[in-house]
Amino acid sequence: MDGFTPVSALIGGAMIGTSAALFLILNGRIAGISGILGGLLAAPSRETGWRVAFLAGLVLAPLAYRLISRLPDVTVGASFPLLAVAGLLVGFGSRLGSGCTSGHGVCGLGRLSPRSIAATVTFMTVAILTVLVTRHLLGA
Repeated sequence: MDGFTPVSALIGGAMIGTSAALFLILNGRIAGISGILGGLLAAPSRETGWRVAFLAGLVLAPLAYRLISRLPDVTVGASFPLLAVAGLLVGFGSRLGSGCTSGHGVCGLGRLSPRSIAATVTFMTVAILTVLVTRHLLGA
């Protein structure tokens, strides 16, 4: 949170919300990453093209940004095995919760979906408790 600026956060949030709403209005699809990736990993269908394009945009956008500006420095203090376990748990949780944080938190809350409201409250509660335990009670 050292470099937090409310203006850039507000602009970024507005851009994410606008793009998710436009995606729903123009395509009739939810812009949840786990659902898009999950659909791509299923048998090939007529929806493969837009799914590949969406995911490619997620990878290519920061690379394009890098051409015009410097990306922020990112330091990860966790070991690779811990990151792998965390990634697997996130994937499992996304399947168990029928969606990921982007699908429920951005798209579902905007549609006032009761399932997404419950999922987002659960995500945030567990995240807050995890930080409380690992950073403040265990001193990690």
